[in-house]
Amino acid sequence: MKINNILKNTLIGLVKLYQKILSPDHSFWARGLNKPPYCKHIPSCSQYMIESVEKKGVILWLLKWIWRIFRCMPWSKWWYDPVEKSIEK
Repeated sequence: MKINNILKNTLIGLVKLYQKILSPDHSFWARGLNKPPYCKHIPSCSQYMIESVEKKGVILWLLKWIWRIFRCMPWSKWWYDPVEKSIEK
């Protein structure tokens, strides 16, 4: 459990760092351009990753997030794709 929390927090930290520095939607330089969002998904892929890791865990949702990145194509339409609710036992 402890290793899973460390992995989870590290992954979320890396995604937030990406959002602040490199993301074409979330970074400080992108917000200054006043352009429409770059990402065609709502929430953006990086925000989807953070939400999915927080709600579901790392391994299963890492694979799902990678599949979502592969579906991002220039000719695709904008669409809403929320993280599913977690299943509590």
